[in-house]
Amino acid sequence: MTPEEFRRHGKQVVDWIADYLAGIETHPVLSQVKPGEIRQALPASPPERGEPFESVLSDLGRILLPGITHWQHPSFFAYFPSNASGPAILGDLLSSGLGVQGMLWVTSPACTELETVVVDWLAELIGLPERFRTDAAGGGVIQDSASSACLVALLAALHRASGGRVAAEGIDRRYTVYVTSQTHSSLEKAARIAGLGAAGVRVVDVDPRTLAMDPSHLRRLLAEDVAADAVPAMVCATVGTTSTTAVDPVPAIGQACREHGVWLHVDAAYAGVAAICPELRWLNDGVAEYADSYATNPHKWLLTTFDCGVLWTADRAPLVGALSILPEYLRNAATSSGSVVDYRDWQVPLGRRFRALKLWSVIRWYGAEGLREHIRKGVALAAELAEQVGTDPGFELHEQHPLGLVCFRPLWPGLDAAAADRATLRLMELLNASGSMYLTHTKIADRVVLRLAVGAAATERRHVEQAWAQIRWERQALAATLP
Repeated sequence: MTPEEFRRHGKQVVDWIADYLAGIETHPVLSQVKPGEIRQALPASPPERGEPFESVLSDLGRILLPGITHWQHPSFFAYFPSNASGPAILGDLLSSGLGVQGMLWVTSPACTELETVVVDWLAELIGLPERFRTDAAGGGVIQDSASSACLVALLAALHRASGGRVAAEGIDRRYTVYVTSQTHSSLEKAARIAGLGAAGVRVVDVDPRTLAMDPSHLRRLLAEDVAADAVPAMVCATVGTTSTTAVDPVPAIGQACREHGVWLHVDAAYAGVAAICPELRWLNDGVAEYADSYATNPHKWLLTTFDCGVLWTADRAPLVGALSILPEYLRNAATSSGSVVDYRDWQVPLGRRFRALKLWSVIRWYGAEGLREHIRKGVALAAELAEQVGTDPGFELHEQHPLGLVCFRPLWPGLDAAAADRATLRLMELLNASGSMYLTHTKIADRVVLRLAVGAAATERRHVEQAWAQIRWERQALAATLP
């Protein structure tokens, strides 16, 4: 494809995306295709001769688009948002156009240095401590997701806990990681990848009302494991759990970690960016005093196209010590001088994309004021919905809703718990099959509840009101058919 052909087809692609976003409400939120339907519509073998790009766009609309679940739809309420805004899309396009592989500073200095600036900007915007800045002892790095951030943090924690022996000799004794039933599953996966196994993951009790970690139980587990000659390596405190947005008490957890010399990782994948609003800065309580690492995902609620998760550490030495390997073919004068950051030492893969461009584009386009407005809109809409649910006799509200997620349970008079849960799941299936919205569920106290997450860039009050009206109507209609 020549530059002129790229110019022509590139304009077609941008027009296609713009038309898609402008008309996104005409599509069913959840894809309606059956398993295998997309594959059957595509050729079994690749083309022998090249095809016009117009054919690619035609098949995109004809074959692939029906198989898309529309995450940017204003009635997508299923999972935490995966925002894609115009500036982020354009920043990603620029990254692809430049084709940078930023594994080392020398392979593109701008790729590295823009990233150091942008992660420091974001740290300032959400009120993280100075020691997390890249011009201090710690620093930040853009990962693909919070799952990778958890793994990298665990490797750094093991490096520190073992005095570097794990990197040199492998796992030679029992190391333990502490989570709750509400912690994201990526922590257990990280423990498996790191060689600790599921047996190395200790599950701390939660408060039955708030679903937040119980610090007193954490202390007992730490003491038991130390007495059993295990080495507590890391505790993960979650600020905004995936299931219900529960917030673990970071100050109390941090104090227990400090007493035992345990690495404290704070997983704020969803909620962390909300601290850009001063009234939500309480989300950072305890981070400045106790956190060794902290992660949040701009690609969830901060209008930045997936993938863009940021990990900060208060001390980069254990991180680099755990991950740095320098073969001869990567040696260069800048690296040897020690005066530059080589982000290949801050992540699992060697290669890395120029992700900072899209976050930079978003921050510059919206500014702090625009980003705060976006977060506040989601919080306000969720609060309005929670108030309506809480006053409706046909529903029970789960009170933990300080951010953009509302959890609630339809009430089914006359049904036992098992039958009521089946009815709730059936209600969700009917709502999702309608194409007008997409919800998910979780369990609280072993009962099925529905989750409605507000935060898509296009979501307005009317979309939430329409969803609530349909939920109420479908519940009433389903209740009339039940015994």
